[in-house]
Amino acid sequence: MGRNLLKIIGKIIQVGILVVLVVIVESSNEKIENKILYDNSSSSIDLSTMALKLKEEIASDLYSVKDTYTGDLTGYVANCPSCSGRLACLPNYNVLNGIDSYEDISYGKVRIIASSKNLSCGTIIRFNKPSISEEPVIGIVLDRGVLGNDIDLLASSVEYARSYIGRAPVSYDVLRFGWQ
Repeated sequence: MGRNLLKIIGKIIQVGILVVLVVIVESSNEKIENKILYDNSSSSIDLSTMALKLKEEIASDLYSVKDTYTGDLTGYVANCPSCSGRLACLPNYNVLNGIDSYEDISYGKVRIIASSKNLSCGTIIRFNKPSISEEPVIGIVLDRGVLGNDIDLLASSVEYARSYIGRAPVSYDVLRFGWQ
């Protein structure tokens, strides 16, 4: 737990530095102000380049594939016959009001996924399903009730689940295991 907390704090510090660097670069009026001279030498650091490089490093780490699984993708709704409307993983959100996404601190707005205990709560996955989105779908495991490597995507309605999700084999990448 302590090591994970240190990783999170490190990422927050990196993002903070990035924000400060971007503010400095954006607020300067002349290109010469984008350079910092150091050690009285003619060497300089281009803050724009540093900020972009740091941003790329953070993004590449967030979206690097940790593992890949294959299973079936199906859709489900919060008011299904065996569903309570509350997600199995903490914070046990009530999703009976049509909520089908979650705001993750690192990944932003992601779709809610149900899985088996093969994937711990808070795991972030990415898969492609053109009928749902032209872009890859990013989801977070916040619910249970599925067997093996299958995943269920929470849908706002039965019609959406049937029309856009259906049931199909899917290969998905794990981007984060649990609440790291």
